[in-house]
Amino acid sequence: MDKRRLATLEVSAIGYGCMGLSSGYGDPTPAPEAIRMIRAAFERGVTFFDTAEVYGPFANELLVGEALQPFRNEVVIATKFGWDIDPVTRARTGGLDSRPAHIRAVVEAQLQRLRTDRIDLLYQHRVDPAVPMEDVAGAVKELIAAGKVRHFGLSEAGLTSIRRAHSVQPVAALQSEYSLWTRDVERNGTLALCEELGIGFVPFCPLGSGFLTGRIDVSTTLPASDFRSHAPRFTPEARAANQALVDLLARFAQARGATPAQIALAWLMAQKPWIVPIPGTTKLHRLEENLGAARVVLGASDVAELEREAARIPIEGARMPPAVLALTGR
Repeated sequence: MDKRRLATLEVSAIGYGCMGLSSGYGDPTPAPEAIRMIRAAFERGVTFFDTAEVYGPFANELLVGEALQPFRNEVVIATKFGWDIDPVTRARTGGLDSRPAHIRAVVEAQLQRLRTDRIDLLYQHRVDPAVPMEDVAGAVKELIAAGKVRHFGLSEAGLTSIRRAHSVQPVAALQSEYSLWTRDVERNGTLALCEELGIGFVPFCPLGSGFLTGRIDVSTTLPASDFRSHAPRFTPEARAANQALVDLLARFAQARGATPAQIALAWLMAQKPWIVPIPGTTKLHRLEENLGAARVVLGASDVAELEREAARIPIEGARMPPAVLALTGR
């Protein structure tokens, strides 16, 4: 697979988001199957794997560590800190904690779970308003100097926070939601700031949490353990209204011998050469479909046509519940 750069960090053009193997979409995938999926992604050219302490909590990092240990030096592992999680009970308070002492303790535990001596890309998962960004970036800078972390990242951060962090320790990557139905980062200055500062961008939910693939419709039942069942954009009414975007992708894909998922990913990669999407899946054939997007080349006229048609379709529903959205853009 072709490579791309997040600042100076070289990764595969498409990464693999590991979250769904452990949390977010219902029952976790059994460990042996999850490990096989992660290794299958590596065997097909993926070198960029995304996890976080909160996925599980801890369970996802343990899977990633075991799965990637045989070829640790050939991959880039990204993980995240920033939540208040009891290290013994794994209970979450729902609160944030980016105090420097906490960051250092979390990283020590992550190195053990990931079976490694360094974290390639360490994100602050959400900006903690109780801790100055300079202190957060300073703590990560010290970890980089100690060789325990290689690069610093932020997730769902606002423009001021990005600038403040970057002034202390260069930010290699920003991770936020971005897809054909979630284009906030185009409008709020985030992508422009990344280009200005030389920061790579990692879109999560690049397939609209599965909706843009066409495999979810108004009749799909989502269990209570699936985060989409609580998202305004996934109410039956919103799904019915948003089906028009899926239909557009299907028509566009059919005319180009691709699938809707591949077009959605190829559109993202056509935006900037420093954008690296991280779709996740628990199914091998979907993994192969997603990675096939790297072979789909959309020209300027294709992108313009798709965006022109998509602009005519209003998107119904917020991307996350209000309480979750309140933690973004700080």
